[in-house]
Amino acid sequence: MRYERSFGMSKTEKELVRTGVSGENVKKLALAALFAALSYIGFQVFRFDIPVGTEKTAFHLGNTFVALGALFIGGAMGGAAGAVGLTIADLTSGYATSAPKTFILKLLIGLIVGFMAHAVFKINEITEKKKLLMATVLSAACGLAFNIVADPLVGYLYKQYVLGIPQEISAAFAKIAALTTSVNAVASVIFATILYIALRPVLKKEGFLN
Repeated sequence: MRYERSFGMSKTEKELVRTGVSGENVKKLALAALFAALSYIGFQVFRFDIPVGTEKTAFHLGNTFVALGALFIGGAMGGAAGAVGLTIADLTSGYATSAPKTFILKLLIGLIVGFMAHAVFKINEITEKKKLLMATVLSAACGLAFNIVADPLVGYLYKQYVLGIPQEISAAFAKIAALTTSVNAVASVIFATILYIALRPVLKKEGFLN
């Protein structure tokens, strides 16, 4: 049956059919690559650094696209895409020591947002605008609320016990990181919601959502 549908297809399409790769998976992979790139851009371009001793933290919009990816393509793939994009951003912008922490935390943000959106709210099945807005806001807020708590705490432990930074400096950094993370979270929830509501009809029409 798989080969009966191959007539009229391009060589690339036939190869995808032969290997069992569906069009939906290709679209998801394309979106994952896009969200990884957008996460990278959200950090590199929309970033304001705050020096803290020998370290630094930042206001940025990278988390917006972690949440957005999870809303569109699910927590695992969306979270992984954002984690990869922001980890690369860390490695290329003077935040290399934070890269391992970044990968884990961003992946968890995506998993939480994706779980709330797709397992709890069934967001792809919602048609009423008010319910869709509430589901989007709450899903994104749950993932970013986790980050408000986890990022400063994990950062404090990571800097003190892994990087060997003195406790006083680690504690001071954690307090400042809590502020920047909170601002980042609020901004990310707002922008992720706006972008999701705006882009959802377009992606749904093009068959990217199922």
